[in-house]
Amino acid sequence: MSEGISPSPHATPYGIGLALTALALGGFGIGIGEFAIMGLLPEVANGFAITPPEAGHAISAYALGVVIGAPVLTIFFARVPQKPMLIGLMVAFTLGNIASAFAPTPSLLVLFRFLSGLPHGAYFGIASLVAASVVPVNKQAGAIGRMMLGVSLSNVIGVPLITWLGQGISWRSAFAIVGAIGLATVLMITLTIPSIPVKSGASPKQELAALAIKQVWLTLLVGAIGFGGMFAVYSYIAPSLMEAAGAPAWSVPVVMSIFGMGMIGGSMIGGWLADRALHATLWGLQLFNVLVIAAFYVVGTSFVATAIDILFVGFGVAIVPAMQMRLMEVAKDAQSLAAALNHAALNIGNAMGAWLGGLAIAAGFGWTSTGWVGALLGIAGMVVFAVSMTMEARSTSAKP
Repeated sequence: MSEGISPSPHATPYGIGLALTALALGGFGIGIGEFAIMGLLPEVANGFAITPPEAGHAISAYALGVVIGAPVLTIFFARVPQKPMLIGLMVAFTLGNIASAFAPTPSLLVLFRFLSGLPHGAYFGIASLVAASVVPVNKQAGAIGRMMLGVSLSNVIGVPLITWLGQGISWRSAFAIVGAIGLATVLMITLTIPSIPVKSGASPKQELAALAIKQVWLTLLVGAIGFGGMFAVYSYIAPSLMEAAGAPAWSVPVVMSIFGMGMIGGSMIGGWLADRALHATLWGLQLFNVLVIAAFYVVGTSFVATAIDILFVGFGVAIVPAMQMRLMEVAKDAQSLAAALNHAALNIGNAMGAWLGGLAIAAGFGWTSTGWVGALLGIAGMVVFAVSMTMEARSTSAKP
């Protein structure tokens, strides 16, 4: 499956723009499938007569699916070319979301969300490699950022619309619509993505080689811990707005759209920055994330201030293209697994942030306590990155 990052761009049937759009459409559907439930958490809880933290188990289950599916699918299908692999992953994602729409019990919803998450990390990992392989080397991070715009747009358009429909009709409609987007993505990928030959010698063993590289593990740990800060806040944004800020239910889609606007800006600027100064970008964005997430603890009782802060929290996804490029930098020949593991790590952050944020709320610290939980996770991620950079500097200086 792994072609790696080709120094010579692969020619696309209908142009680079349409190829990246096809990949972004998949991200658009995945973004809705992952984030919409966060805005519909009260509706899911009411529908099953459970509490919002209990309904939040569906969020953690999806993230767990990503964590498991990313390495397992990437390794198992190491010899499958990237285009048919992307198509297969989107078919599986589509089926998982359709099943979620018809889940009769909370337990089955959790199961179906887990199954829906299995293709997520592998899709983004392979899509990142494909996006990078159709542009010149000096534009690869930017191409990955453009591919990730699908997730950002889902939070501006898709998630708010789905949240509005879910509040007015049923939360189940969200997953049915995601299934339809998945089918459209299958068609787009079939038409616009080039057939990329499997790299000579590609095998599960070659991909597993990534697991022997310390810098790969450290980079993944930065994402797993540091990115959890965003999800500690965002996973409970709907009940936080209504309970802490006293905002009406209709404001939830508005704030989620604002979050998506921040993501769009972050996806565009993050890739541009990473192409110019990768390590400096990683340092700066981690610090930025800590500050804006911590601010939620202070401003979370004000609707206007919360909306502004959530814009900047969304901008924090600017770090994703930089993290992807960092992994490509340290993974050597195991590009596919490393790229997929990046999204697995980010979803460990998703699960960890949702879990720890829920613990703080359940312990009685208040809805805004997710701000300081998220900030502590961000600081821990910076510490890991400092260790990574120190080890790399020592290794470089030790070479003759």
